[in-house]
Amino acid sequence: MRISDIISKIPHTILAGEEFLNREIKSGYCCDLLSRVMAHGPRNGIWITVQTHVNIIAIATLLEISCIIIPEDIKVDPNTIEKANEEEVVVISSPLTAFELAGLLYEMGVGYQQ
Repeated sequence: MRISDIISKIPHTILAGEEFLNREIKSGYCCDLLSRVMAHGPRNGIWITVQTHVNIIAIATLLEISCIIIPEDIKVDPNTIEKANEEEVVVISSPLTAFELAGLLYEMGVGYQQ
């Protein structure tokens, strides 16, 4: 499944990385504790988090996480968006809660594989 397939089924706003929506997603993860994501975040995955500071981009880049979804339309720091574009990380905002997003991703067939 590609990022574009996923976002076609959820309300969203693309904040960064629009040119990389064709990337394949192989797994999903939902966590706000950055150290936990460092240990268990999925390569070529999609990550749901309420964290919005620039460190999320560093973690996504390090772990090769393809896409970050920020739930509840939480405002994202402009520096984070700028860094995401530099590092070619897709960042999406959605009005849905993390719980709702995780459920929808699961229904679409996105599971967890580390």
